[in-house]
Amino acid sequence: MSVVPNPGNGKITVPDLLQRKSQAPGLHSKSEKITSLTAYDYPTARLLDEAGVDVILVGDSLSMVVLGHESTLPVTLEDMLHHTRAVKRGTRRALVVSDMPFGSYHTDTSESLRNAVRFVKEAGAEAVKVEGGERRLELIARLTEAEIPVMGHVGLTPQSVNALGGYRVQGKTRDAAEHLIRDARAVEAAGA
Repeated sequence: MSVVPNPGNGKITVPDLLQRKSQAPGLHSKSEKITSLTAYDYPTARLLDEAGVDVILVGDSLSMVVLGHESTLPVTLEDMLHHTRAVKRGTRRALVVSDMPFGSYHTDTSESLRNAVRFVKEAGAEAVKVEGGERRLELIARLTEAEIPVMGHVGLTPQSVNALGGYRVQGKTRDAAEHLIRDARAVEAAGA
């Protein structure tokens, strides 16, 4: 994929991030860093944007941090769309990424695609985030084919809290660490 640099208006784009990533020679290089923080509302997004944060994530952690639930599972698609709209209104420069909440991409690929389109079209998200590694490859490929950038999330995946029996650190054994690396490489190869 050829990467077209930012046209100079200061707005961070997915190609900008890909270009920065491709220029990084190694983990310990002194290349330019990418900053990412979470916001759930207009004033926080505005402050982060003005501070020069590159990526603002509207996280499904909204469920716990703002709405008072015990996990991320109860937050709805409508909740996430509402908060993504508010964050988008507060940004001029940062790339806005929205978490797809539990249940919004766990059914069939067509419904998942429709939900992702809503994030872009209705709420102004410039990318969506989905949890899961190899089990999400078909979805990631379909979303990127539809020109919706995807941020993959592997490792401790809060939407899997019930399946994991709680919030458990992942990758503690050699086999588990190797599995995480495979997951990360697989989602990257699928387009995330």
